[in-house]
Amino acid sequence: MCAIPAAVETYNDRHFEGVKALWEEAFPNDPPQNRAEVAIPAKLAVQCELLLVALDGDRVVGTAMAGYDGHRGWLYSIAVKRSHRRAGIGTLLVREAERRLAQLGCIKVNLQVRAENAAVASFYRTLGYALEERVSMGKRLPG
Repeated sequence: MCAIPAAVETYNDRHFEGVKALWEEAFPNDPPQNRAEVAIPAKLAVQCELLLVALDGDRVVGTAMAGYDGHRGWLYSIAVKRSHRRAGIGTLLVREAERRLAQLGCIKVNLQVRAENAAVASFYRTLGYALEERVSMGKRLPG
């Protein structure tokens, strides 16, 4: 187990390869639109300060992406390298994303967890998140 990194940073282009490798490890079955080559440029176009990385030296070991639409905040792509899990890095990333969302005026944060991922749901419960009875719906737009 490793120590918690000293700080979480805003994503920079030098982090791309590390984020890509981390997301491939953490989200191996994600659809193409969630891959780093697509998601990162899209995020950098909107609220780039809400794409965060955790570093161990100069190695990317964690990420958090957040968004705020003026009504609610959202957390996405919270990931920690297997080798660095259970060291507080995920908590550090979530808390920093929450802090940045609050600075924007956000008072409610949402996230989605795949139904089969009980361990991740448990992690979020320890951070104060609760199950809300909702039906999650989505629609892919052309383009």
